[in-house]
Amino acid sequence: MRRLGRRRRAFAVGAVAAVCTAVFPSTAVAYGPGDGQGSDTTSPSGNATDDGTLSATAGAVVFDLSKNGSGESAGPVTSTTTWTPPACYYAPKYTPAQLQKYLEPIWEAGSTGPQWDLEQRKKYVDGDPYKDFNKDKAGKGYWWDSYVTKGREGDPGALDCTKDIFWVDTGDAPPADIPEAITPKMLAQLAYAEIRVPSTKVELAPAGTTKVNLPTWAWLDTAKFKPVSVTASVPLLNVSATTTAEPVSLKIEPGTDDATTYPASGVCEFNNGQIGEAYAKGKSDETPPCGVKYLRSSGDGSYKLKATITWKIHWTGTGVAGEQGLPEGTFGATQDVVVQEIQSVNR
Repeated sequence: MRRLGRRRRAFAVGAVAAVCTAVFPSTAVAYGPGDGQGSDTTSPSGNATDDGTLSATAGAVVFDLSKNGSGESAGPVTSTTTWTPPACYYAPKYTPAQLQKYLEPIWEAGSTGPQWDLEQRKKYVDGDPYKDFNKDKAGKGYWWDSYVTKGREGDPGALDCTKDIFWVDTGDAPPADIPEAITPKMLAQLAYAEIRVPSTKVELAPAGTTKVNLPTWAWLDTAKFKPVSVTASVPLLNVSATTTAEPVSLKIEPGTDDATTYPASGVCEFNNGQIGEAYAKGKSDETPPCGVKYLRSSGDGSYKLKATITWKIHWTGTGVAGEQGLPEGTFGATQDVVVQEIQSVNR
């Protein structure tokens, strides 16, 4: 019956999302009641702070994106393992008055069935175990409910959070039998999903068009490839976690088997803050530290060279000593390389 209740709340998503877009600054995103993180009939309240972050009430998870990657070419990293951030979780969502405002219209509509409505009234109103929505504890805790992680609404894991709404006193840990209850580690995992890194188009020399058997130098503009981070927090719980991604290597895939990569593995490591080395006059007889040599012409077309950066990802958070690891992530892009059949080139 809990899933039925969630479906009844779905109509609120679009309207509240529009409000959130207008009110919240671009450097922070808040997931609170009504914006798709559970789709409730109440909406989050929040205000921008001087440093560009956002404070939110009613149990919203706040993402500070001010140190994240940006731009049209930026994109999310893909875990190098089968691990994914949680598709659902539990966090504070309602005050006693908000829960009453949310549940009573559902009971009065009768669409969930009289038996379920009766059981719910007994649980939250009649004292088994809660009485009058815990109004006597107003200001001393919150009702916790499930949230679905943005973008994971159709994921089977989004259905794992089926517990009824439960109460947690301020300062107390959530019940031990609810592994999906929000923690700093879980906040770090949610922040992982918000990480955005720049596109990996590499600089080539020769650029655009190269020659058969001519070593082509490859390098990155390392000014674009600095560490990025996202901080996720639950202000009501005074907990937060910052997830950071740092570039560690570039893998070059020439787009054809008729090619040699430098180094042979095709993996160019970050060295002294840079990947590869820009070509300069006088280096024609040198082997590029990062690059490719095509052994066959691309004919009337081009080869799709793929460049993929691997990012080391770690986090720090409330009550955690030192950096904690998360699975590495990758993000790549392809670019066209035309290879002409010229055996001898004067450079």
